[in-house]
Amino acid sequence: MTIRILLVDDNELVRAGLRAVLDAQPDFEVVGEADDGAGVLALVRSLRPDVVAMDVRMPRVDGIQATRDLLAHLDQPPKILIVTTFENDEYVYEALRVGAHGFLLKRARPAEITDAVRTLATGDSLLFPAKLRALAERFGKTARSDAVARAKLTDREADVLRAMARGLNNAEIAAELYLGTETVKSHVSALLAKLSARDRTQAVIAAYESGFVAPG
Repeated sequence: MTIRILLVDDNELVRAGLRAVLDAQPDFEVVGEADDGAGVLALVRSLRPDVVAMDVRMPRVDGIQATRDLLAHLDQPPKILIVTTFENDEYVYEALRVGAHGFLLKRARPAEITDAVRTLATGDSLLFPAKLRALAERFGKTARSDAVARAKLTDREADVLRAMARGLNNAEIAAELYLGTETVKSHVSALLAKLSARDRTQAVIAAYESGFVAPG
């Protein structure tokens, strides 16, 4: 399977560097580029990428608004990877809260970049759980919610959510909880629906902001 990728960054050198890293992989194809978030929706509709690697800070339409646009107007949006200069950035946390699937530092090593894209494309594990935990500890305190309490998760769904927050994938959760992988997938789907979360990242953010999982 070839993973199709769209690059969105106002810095041409950054786009060129990412393209060089990604195009070197036999299972990746960079299908297009944009220098601002304003045209991302139209490009995604025409190019149908699996992953959008997008800068969070751009001069006209930033990565947060572009993420909102993609999720609001597409029934099957691509996975959105925020690419940022600053790790502990409130903009990054807000992009994740509105629906981006993960984030990556621009100074990341080539192997980290390719691993991040593959992780998002498969969608069965959390990208950089420790970094997400650090962001939640810094910025999640002002966004408290009762999402988990309202969701009324079963005990098993709660166990799965805790494991997800630690970054375990479906196979690892299955081994830890002595469940079948398909059973874990069913629990993940159920808890995402109950939390009104699009993906694992949003579910884990809800868990932190509800106090269900404690940062740190």
